[in-house]
Amino acid sequence: MKIAMLGQKAVPSRLGGVEIVVENLATQMIRKDQNVTLYNRKVKGITPVKKYKGINIYTVPTINKKGLAAISASFFAALQASVKKYDIVHIHAEGPAFFSWIPKLFGKKVIVTVHGLDWKREKWKNGLGAKFIKAGEKAAVKYSDAIIVLSKGNQDYFSKQYGRKTYLIPNGVNAPKILKASLIRKKWDLQNNGYILYLGRIVPEKGIRNLILAFKKINTNKKLVIAGGSSDTDQFYGELKKIAKDDPRIIFTGAVQGKALEELYSNAYLYTLPSDLEGMPLSLLEAMSYGNCVLISDIPECTDVVEENGIVFEHGNVKDLQYKLEYAINNPTVVQKFKEKSSNYILNKYNWDKIADKTLLVYRKCLND
Repeated sequence: MKIAMLGQKAVPSRLGGVEIVVENLATQMIRKDQNVTLYNRKVKGITPVKKYKGINIYTVPTINKKGLAAISASFFAALQASVKKYDIVHIHAEGPAFFSWIPKLFGKKVIVTVHGLDWKREKWKNGLGAKFIKAGEKAAVKYSDAIIVLSKGNQDYFSKQYGRKTYLIPNGVNAPKILKASLIRKKWDLQNNGYILYLGRIVPEKGIRNLILAFKKINTNKKLVIAGGSSDTDQFYGELKKIAKDDPRIIFTGAVQGKALEELYSNAYLYTLPSDLEGMPLSLLEAMSYGNCVLISDIPECTDVVEENGIVFEHGNVKDLQYKLEYAINNPTVVQKFKEKSSNYILNKYNWDKIADKTLLVYRKCLND
């Protein structure tokens, strides 16, 4: 099959979960002898490439202004994918799905993956952004040949809201290489099992403010590492730093990738994801693949992933989060038991090879209908 994918910012990169998903999915499909082309945005600081791991990559015109980058790039990507000979046009995320009518108009089979209900996110809650994303959701329902969702909650939402059948295909994860604390020791003085890790985008819905407030009340020598970059949320990032400024145990690393990222996952005592809202949390899958004990909020998008293999607190409840953090810190044998089974459990449950096969089945069903 000839497959076009659009909606991601840039591959290869770790700018967000969508980029990681698209890279892994496309890579697996190349291994399965499919022809895959990605339509990237033009992103400041990232040098465009034309080929990556056998994947064809086009960089489309992009108006790099706040609120216009995603819209402009998605429009040009949808237009280019429509006029070329593809069997499948696979659109990732609700916003870019606004343009799903364009490839449909040209007779293409259109697949949309909803990575989460993005209009619920804090930065899109007001104004044009939320309306555009919601319109993208409705366009996906109206024009796509198939919708893929990553969680049971989102599957139920599309069924109840639109009466629309969807395919539940979660994200996957690869087996990592465990690294010793070398670079992170030099950069941030971090030791193996010496810190609690949050790794993800610095946005309000991730519950990071509550995490900092809870951690500050705990008497421990362990550090709290907040790893990740802002996502049009510089003001929020600044607010977090103000809350944490009187506690030297709290470290903000900024965006991390490569060896630093791998070492942070490899050496954490505990990984935590205190989110109020998620789509399909890739960082949670990654953390467990490294054999981490995880502390998560009780939202279904997290508990469906972890099941009985982690520690859970009531989302939004700072007191309960503090209690569970203290419990984990004071019970290393419990943490160790979760660590021992974490990796095998997650790698068996969320396998990219199987996920690519399921996605290809959806493609073939659409082509045969």
